[in-house]
Parts: sequence; structure tokens; C-alpha cells
Amino acid sequence: MRFTGTARLDKRTKDLVKRLGRNDIAIIDHIDMDRVSAEGLLETGVEVVINAAPSISGAYPNVGPLLLVRGGVRLIDHVGQEVFESIHDGDDIEVVDDNILKDGVVVASGTRMTFDLVEHAMEDAKAGLGEQLDRFARNTIEFLEKEKALLTEGTGIPETKVDFVGRHVLVAVRGYDYKEDLQALKPYIREMRPILIGVDGGADAIMEAGFMPDIIVGDMDSVTDAALSSGAQLIVHAYADGRCPGMERLDELGLEGIAWPLSATSEDLALLLAHEAGADLIVAVGTHANLVEYLDKGRKGMASTFLVRLKVGPRLVDAKGVSKLWRATVKPAQLIYLVGAALTVITTIILISPSARGFVMLLILRLRTTIGL
Repeated sequence: MRFTGTARLDKRTKDLVKRLGRNDIAIIDHIDMDRVSAEGLLETGVEVVINAAPSISGAYPNVGPLLLVRGGVRLIDHVGQEVFESIHDGDDIEVVDDNILKDGVVVASGTRMTFDLVEHAMEDAKAGLGEQLDRFARNTIEFLEKEKALLTEGTGIPETKVDFVGRHVLVAVRGYDYKEDLQALKPYIREMRPILIGVDGGADAIMEAGFMPDIIVGDMDSVTDAALSSGAQLIVHAYADGRCPGMERLDELGLEGIAWPLSATSEDLALLLAHEAGADLIVAVGTHANLVEYLDKGRKGMASTFLVRLKVGPRLVDAKGVSKLWRATVKPAQLIYLVGAALTVITTIILISPSARGFVMLLILRLRTTIGL
């Protein structure tokens, strides 16, 4: 089969999806493609994805490639890094079978990942999952000693513009089902008006759901300029030694931010911020909770997450639980407004309609006759 389109290249899939169109051909460099990235590619409507790296290396059974081929995307895999030298962004290219052509010349070749090939690769990868678990556990234990201060000591949270005490807080992370969970939580957000914290790209998800983030926490590498300029307070995740690369982007945009140096993930920082500032309840959207999700993120351990979950556990609930248990309530004031609106409509009809007035007068006369007045 032959496909033609405009080449769009980026070694960061999450950045590429922001500028992909249906007629484009995506060229990425994404080893072990994760589920969230695959879903992002599918949402763009692209029909062809070319990966310079192996989409399934065999380290663990990542589901990203399976989602792509199930969604009808033609995935040409492991074409090599040379594709980024042979093709430039905006070039018109062709994909014929497993070959990529530019100006009629083959510039790269790979393996077309069919459904059967993907399933077979995932089965092979399951054999190495035990080894990954052992390595993951060892790394976690190794870093627990270094990061135990997250649990045993105060974290020195930055000063915020909003008051957390006694309020609900919703923390949105660009993780599994984050968009669906935010949609399901719309009634809860409208009624309870929680403080909304976006972790990097989670801030864009909050805006796409029709709300505005109060605070954005993260490295500032995967959040749009629009979200950063939304008026939210910006807390930039810095290294424990004080280095803060994310602050450079804010400086370029003319925005102010607060650096927070801590040995933890950005989502852990957001949860700690809500907890230490006195939040009554923390609702987590898209946060990572199991081995495959952490491997998808490229994490080698979860020491900080383990410690943070121990600390904030009593106040932390998952979005799916909230969406299933929460039912929007009808407030008395809303009932009064509804009854008032109905009475207004009825009164207006009586005033402007002679037949309606006659009917009301007849009804009054019959009532008076019935009760003997």
C-alpha cells in the first residue's frame, strides 16, 4: 500500500502530537511506546507513524503499539536514527510497504508492525517482567534512604496565592484515562469548586475540560504557552541541588515562577503541596499507580511516590472512585429559582391570553360555589 503526506518529526512524541494533522506522517523516536502517547497519536487522526526506535524493545509488555494498530494506524517500526537526517519537517514523503521514500528514493526502511507481530512481541516481553520488577524494587529500596525526609520531615512548601485549608484539591496528571476522568468529574468540579492543580500537561487537560488551573506544578516542558499564561501560579520543579531548567522557559515568556527543589516526581510535589497546605481532600486524576505505568514513564523506581502516598494517603482518593460515588445534589436555592421561573411563565400566560384569564375566572367561581362563598 502507498501513503503520501507531509513529514512531521520530533523525538518527543508528546510535543509532536500538538502539531500533527490528519494528512501528516508522524516520525518519532520512541522506544517502548506508552499508552498515553499512543492515544495522543490516535486523537490526531494520522494514518502512518514511523518510529526510529523499536516500539516494543522486550523490556516489558507496553500497550502503545497495540493501541495504534488496533486503531488502524500503519506503524513502521525501528527504521533507524538516520531517518532524522534524511527527512526534514515539512518534506513530502511516501510510504510504500515498509519503505519510506523522498523524491522517489528510498531513504529508510523498517518493519510494519501488524496486529499479530505486536501481540507476539508483547507475549515475549511478559517473560522479562519479573526481572523488571526485581530491578524496580531494588532501585526503590536504594533511594528510600535518600528520600525518607519526604515522610519524616517537613518539605518546606512554597507560599501559594490560594488558601488550601479545609478545601478539596484536584490534581491532574497526563496519565492513564486522564481526559475521560476529568469529563466524568465535571459535575463534582462545578459543585465543589476544588482547587485545580495541573502537573505539566495536566494543566492543558483542565483547560480542555472547560476550567482554569489555579496552580501549575512541574518541569514546564510539556505544558503549552496558553496554559502557562492562563494566570495560574507557576511552581517549577527543580533539582535537589537547586538547578531549575524549567525556569528558563518562564523567563522567555516573561512569566514569574517559584522554584521548588525536591527529590520527587512533579506529581508527588503537587500531592505534597495540597497535603502540607491543609487540603481536606485530594482527588488524583491520571496519577501513576502500578509497575507498567511507571515503566511507561521511564521511571527506574518509585521511592518518592511510595513515601508520598504513605504521607497523604488518608486524604487521597482516585478520580474514578469520586466519579462513581459523587452525585450532584440539587440545592434549595436552585429549586426556588425553578419554581419561581415556572410561576412567572404561568402568570405571563394568564396576563396576555384572554382565554387563559377566562379559564382562571371560571375556576375561581366554581371553587367559590363549591365552598359556599
